[in-house]
Amino acid sequence: MRRFDFIEFLIMLATIVQWLVLATLTGAIVGSGTSLFLHGLFFMTDRTASVPLWVQMVLLPAGGLLNGLLLYYGYRINTTDLKDTLFAAVNTQAGRMPFRTVLVKPVAAIITLASGGSAGKEGPCSHIGASLAAAIGQVLHLNSELRLRIVACGVSAGFASVFGTPIAGAIYGVEVLAIGRLRHDFLFPAIVAGVASFQVSKFWNVPYVYYHFDTLPEFSETLFFKTAMLGVVSGIVALLFVEAVHRMARLFAYVQIRVRAWPPLMPLCGGILLSLMILVIPTDYLGLSLPLMDRALAGDPMPYLGFVWKILLVAVTIGSGFYGGIVTPQFVIGALAGNAFAHFFGIAPMLGAAIGLVSVVASASNTPVAAILMGVELFGDSVGTLYIAGAAIAAYLMIGHRSIYPEQRLAYSKSSWMRVRPDMPVETEKARLAYGLLRRLRRQHKK
Repeated sequence: MRRFDFIEFLIMLATIVQWLVLATLTGAIVGSGTSLFLHGLFFMTDRTASVPLWVQMVLLPAGGLLNGLLLYYGYRINTTDLKDTLFAAVNTQAGRMPFRTVLVKPVAAIITLASGGSAGKEGPCSHIGASLAAAIGQVLHLNSELRLRIVACGVSAGFASVFGTPIAGAIYGVEVLAIGRLRHDFLFPAIVAGVASFQVSKFWNVPYVYYHFDTLPEFSETLFFKTAMLGVVSGIVALLFVEAVHRMARLFAYVQIRVRAWPPLMPLCGGILLSLMILVIPTDYLGLSLPLMDRALAGDPMPYLGFVWKILLVAVTIGSGFYGGIVTPQFVIGALAGNAFAHFFGIAPMLGAAIGLVSVVASASNTPVAAILMGVELFGDSVGTLYIAGAAIAAYLMIGHRSIYPEQRLAYSKSSWMRVRPDMPVETEKARLAYGLLRRLRRQHKK
């Protein structure tokens, strides 16, 4: 063995040991932080569950105003020029985040969900994970490369803790950073942190729900094609969801600028609009809406417009300025749509709900690998990894170069017929037709 090979062997072994220690420490700290948040969230949402309609109509505007005030004044204590998003921390800030504002988003999310705002619980957990991991990097005086990896560990640990899917959560925290690129150098630390966070969260008695289905028949090419087509439908649903959230945010921003409104008033207006909407839309679609998802996954018939109601409520909630997660709504929307449209393809409603859930996450977040693994961890092998994979990838392609995360980077185009500038944020980069396809179209036009 050459001397270099021996040294390389020792370096790789030291790297594994290094991340077993650092990632386990990070996962344990993040798991404790997210568990504290989740128990606080469950306590508050239990207090406001099943309130009368008139009380709910009062809570929504009140929650909007509190959100606006907290986010407006809370960020004034940030005396640095650092943003507190995981994308900024990894892509532009060398693994650094402002620590003074670590509690702003978790408290705002509790207010949002306790007042009935339609959002998710994972956003605050990923924020807690990234903030605590960045603080660990600062305390240990890690270099910029190690800080990037440890922040990715924190994000993965946050996702693993909230969903109870340690492997999928870990992969999600890495895959969500860029469309078309999965950094392998982040994987081992992320998985170690995800497993540690999940185990610590179980120790702190965070409840998790898993779903079990009857065993599917032998693999069928026909059923595989049907599930892929349901994946296409799920991709269209995800597209509607992404566009609704972004367009609603632009609408509220336009109104604020047009009338020169005080920023905290916009979530208040959103809360008033939500109060009016629930005069028509059932209140089941407010908050996390997890009972609706459970019913869809149990095979109960879901209304065709169910996913539309959820999309509208989430779009108004997030677009007006409430703070909350954006992945849990993808679970609910996907399960509702998959269940409702399954019979068009001759698929069992519960299988359709599972495929819809996985496919909408794969497309709206541009995380097909994590979504497939999430399906395996949530539903087990009985659903059929092949069916999940085909539908998830079809949905991921169908949504094109859009994302629920505007700061997500575009690493590669999803099609050889399209081109993008690499490493540009989704919000600033638009996919264009490839030169070869343009030339071919021009030739056809001349003929």
